[in-house]
Amino acid sequence: MSKGRRKFQRPLGERRYRKIFVLAVEGVKTEPQYFALFNDQRSTVHVHCVKSSHDSSPPQVLARLRNYLEQRELRSSDEAWLVVDKDQWTNKQLNQLNEWAKESRNLGLAVSNPKFEYWLLLHFEDGKGIASSQDCGNRLKKHIQGYDKGLKVQDFSRRRIDDAVQRARKRDNPPCADWPRAMGASTVYRLVENILQSEL
Repeated sequence: MSKGRRKFQRPLGERRYRKIFVLAVEGVKTEPQYFALFNDQRSTVHVHCVKSSHDSSPPQVLARLRNYLEQRELRSSDEAWLVVDKDQWTNKQLNQLNEWAKESRNLGLAVSNPKFEYWLLLHFEDGKGIASSQDCGNRLKKHIQGYDKGLKVQDFSRRRIDDAVQRARKRDNPPCADWPRAMGASTVYRLVENILQSEL
């Protein structure tokens, strides 16, 4: 371990090692709330979102994760992911993140096009015909009463999460090598699949 580097502080009281998923996300509220759903005292995984003071661009999300990992040791069995929107970001910006994700097998990039709310929408419907970010948000509000970028645990059952994974995988055909270029797609399902499989 290099000087000044410390191990990730794991929750106390665990009887066995918990696999850690360290995520750097674009949003400050919705994404951390969603991924917190996977944290449970009985779970064999722990999902940690790197704190963000405000919404940020893909390069800023990458810089934040790199800085976090420089301060903490990530075991080879743990995973680190970047979770961002396609939205208005350029291919050049996203390619920088994709190149980083290819550096190691335990690094990943999850992109939703147009935005993370599309991934949430897939928990309730097939998500066809999305034409814009606003359209995506309006459709989601039909399923989550009073949705204002705040999530409730009861809205995201294991069955709905499994449904979202299946719907996203079906739309990612053939599987994209980097990020979804077409509106109405999300590779967040790849991250969620890894989390769910690690719980077994």
